[in-house]
Amino acid sequence: MVKKRVPEWLNSSLWSSTPSPSVDDDRVQRYTSKPTTTTTSTSEPPSVVEPPLPVPPPSASVREEPPPEPQSTDSLSDHDDKGTATPSPEDFSRQSQLLAELSKKVVNVRELRKIAWQGISDSAGIRSTVWKLLLAYLPPDRALWPSELAKKRSQYKHFKDELLMNPSVGSHRKLEDNGTSCDSDESKCQSKGLLSRSQIAHGEHPLSLGKSSIWNQFFQDTEIIEQIDRDVKRTHPDMHFFSGDSQFAKSNQDALKNILVVFAKLNPGIRYVQGMNELLAPLYYVFKNDPNEEYAAAAEADTFFCFVELLSGFRDHFCQQLDNSVVGIRSTITRLSQLLKEHDEELWRHLEITTKVNPQFYAFRWITLLLTQEFNFADSLHIWDTLLSDPEGPQETLLRVCCAMLILVRRRLLAGDFTSNLKLLQNYPPTNISHLLYVANKLRIQSSG
Repeated sequence: MVKKRVPEWLNSSLWSSTPSPSVDDDRVQRYTSKPTTTTTSTSEPPSVVEPPLPVPPPSASVREEPPPEPQSTDSLSDHDDKGTATPSPEDFSRQSQLLAELSKKVVNVRELRKIAWQGISDSAGIRSTVWKLLLAYLPPDRALWPSELAKKRSQYKHFKDELLMNPSVGSHRKLEDNGTSCDSDESKCQSKGLLSRSQIAHGEHPLSLGKSSIWNQFFQDTEIIEQIDRDVKRTHPDMHFFSGDSQFAKSNQDALKNILVVFAKLNPGIRYVQGMNELLAPLYYVFKNDPNEEYAAAAEADTFFCFVELLSGFRDHFCQQLDNSVVGIRSTITRLSQLLKEHDEELWRHLEITTKVNPQFYAFRWITLLLTQEFNFADSLHIWDTLLSDPEGPQETLLRVCCAMLILVRRRLLAGDFTSNLKLLQNYPPTNISHLLYVANKLRIQSSG
């Protein structure tokens, strides 16, 4: 069999990554399959570093020089520190184009996608507004924004009132609505907020085992709520926005928890799956940091609906019953394998045939968590700009980005064995995100061409 020739641009030193120094803090191996290797991993989360200075995409003629080394800086330490690099002239130009498009009476979402896919500025609430448009939470017609937002935020408040209510409160409220009260010593009962046993319906009694009992459902939900609470507290522990003892951090944790509990109750077929908190965090962070005080105050409601829309394209990956179906996570991982074989058969053969590195060992987490665990937080937001902007949908773009990640470290992978390659891919090295997205776009052009 004739081996498919590797395109010259893939072999350029531009796409090679200089081996980074040994890093002791392995990334969190949460929500992923763990093969038995000699590699040791810890539960310590990845450090959040500032992204490298943006550079314009390389020209058609490939330069024989490696990309600049990423600069490791302090972690994002406060909620008003976005961790962004100094804007380049291209960033300012793109920001002006986005502001011009957003100022129109009717936003052209197609044009918005073309501008936003290269990255969106954090300033002036641009990313917050653009993401809401790309996720179809805001309609293109700006005149409809106030009414649509008011309706959605009111709907979310209703969800919270109905789904986050303690059953005892619900029973008390129901009896008040019916105009009933204690038969014996009415004033004494009311002063203590108690209800006489005779007035509590059987299905509303805490000891009721009936399937329709609100208490039975409450106890079933408790386990999920506890899991959500644990995961939320582990979300980006190195960022003061999400973690710490401050009232601000705790209020943000409460918002994430509320959203996930409401989602779980509204979607009993999926409920909550570990890792959803990582997909929720970027949305809430961006919306909560909107300089528009009204929008920031409503970040929880806005995040809920955008989270639902985002997950609608990936929900089958979280349903265990569909793992082996054509829409399940294993099928998606197979598509990534096929994509790599199409663009770089030599690398594909070395990984899967020679060293037997099953893509599920590393790609499972890449795909299910949309790369939020592979890069620092600021770089993850940049990648999400591209994922949400692609008219083909985020999943197709995600697979190309994952394939580009493999290509960027191909020289190290071709020189490695099972253990070293697996460690490299489960602890992906810092890279220049602009180059990564450029390669992903190059793959799209080559596939369509």
